[in-house]
Amino acid sequence: MSEIVYLGIDLGTSRTSLTSSTGIRTTVWSYVGYPKDHVAKKKMGGRETIYGKEALDNRMSLNVFRPLAGGSVKVKGAKDTGETKKAIKDLVEHVVAQAKAAKGATIYAVVGAPAEASVEGKATILEAAANCIDSVIVTSEPFAVAYGLDFLDDTLVVDIGAGTTDLCRVHGKMPDPEDQRTHIIAGDAIDQLLANLIKEKYPEAQFSINMVREIKERHASVSTRMDEVHEMLPVAGKPTKFDLTELVYKACYSLVPPTIAALQDLIATYDPEFQAKMRNNVLLGGGGCRIQGLGLAIEKALNEYGGGKVKTVEEPEYAGSNGALKIALDMPDTFWKEFKSAKKAEA
Repeated sequence: MSEIVYLGIDLGTSRTSLTSSTGIRTTVWSYVGYPKDHVAKKKMGGRETIYGKEALDNRMSLNVFRPLAGGSVKVKGAKDTGETKKAIKDLVEHVVAQAKAAKGATIYAVVGAPAEASVEGKATILEAAANCIDSVIVTSEPFAVAYGLDFLDDTLVVDIGAGTTDLCRVHGKMPDPEDQRTHIIAGDAIDQLLANLIKEKYPEAQFSINMVREIKERHASVSTRMDEVHEMLPVAGKPTKFDLTELVYKACYSLVPPTIAALQDLIATYDPEFQAKMRNNVLLGGGGCRIQGLGLAIEKALNEYGGGKVKTVEEPEYAGSNGALKIALDMPDTFWKEFKSAKKAEA
């Protein structure tokens, strides 16, 4: 009988994390690049496909895809081009390869998807995994976070990624569609708002969206006591210092109102006997939970609705993949046989 390797995968717009039953944990940037011409291919050592940060760093020589951004996996109603589907497939295969499973091993994986992922989005994941995984189960990303930390009793999970902010009401069972919400004010939207604010206040400043993302990741805060943000940006090629403190705060705070609205909606539609308990058990995960002061800002905004308590996961980078692996390990063998992928069917 072949070895069985279980994988937990948090398929993220910006970064994808893997936790395996073989003890491997790793994160790759969700970028895939293809050489633009023969010179670019020579520069990349003859490789046809480049992944992660290396693809981003060499984007002048590559056709770079961030295939999960705006694709069907993250956005309802979105249609994936053939190029996007290929990039998603290549990314998934690259991530699975990081587990270093023995040749011939049977691979079972639980993949985290947005809380309200569409049928098309889930189908895209299954199609992408067909050649490298024997059986795949797609689950809600915020539910995976809760499951991994054993927060299964009257918990509201908020998973803040790059493309979406996903919320899930967890109450001792697998979540139903009415237990989940998604909104699009997340990392990418914050980056774009910050870029717009900088352009509006300092039209002479030169920058790219990647530079803005790096500024946000260094200084993201909604704390009233946040440190001042001074960054060097070129003006006609000359490095110039700009005060971005207020702009970073405003861009990051844009996440709070839609998150409060979604939380309150999940609370208001829950059994009234348990609403207070759930409101006082909010769990923040995902890369966005690193925004300084975010938990306190959400608690303050919840005062209007009777108050609330917010906790932040300790390992946001791996909370989703750890939880997905735990689901995989706990899943009965009959479930895996039910969800056999095309890879097994063709064997």
